[in-house]
Amino acid sequence: MSDFFEQVYDIVAVIPSGKVVSYGQIARALGSPRSARMVGWAMARCPEGLPWHRVIKNDGSISGGVMADLCRELLEAEGVCFLPDGRVDMKKCRWTEW
Repeated sequence: MSDFFEQVYDIVAVIPSGKVVSYGQIARALGSPRSARMVGWAMARCPEGLPWHRVIKNDGSISGGVMADLCRELLEAEGVCFLPDGRVDMKKCRWTEW
């Protein structure tokens, strides 16, 4: 596993319940603002036990294909707010504490 992936997982591990971050936010936090896609690759291989569902697209959309419904269920259970169009309300739920 690459150091970049490990750094992604370190950030994902501390995202609090009820908050979300975008792939791009993680890339910027790691000093590699053009690496959002690489963050996505890391998340596709996310180790068990990490809150993978708290990482979403910058516009609040949920990615994940077959896992998208589960992701939404987990986020709803944590109290994450959704807009009428189904996207996460990033203004209310984006985590920016690092």
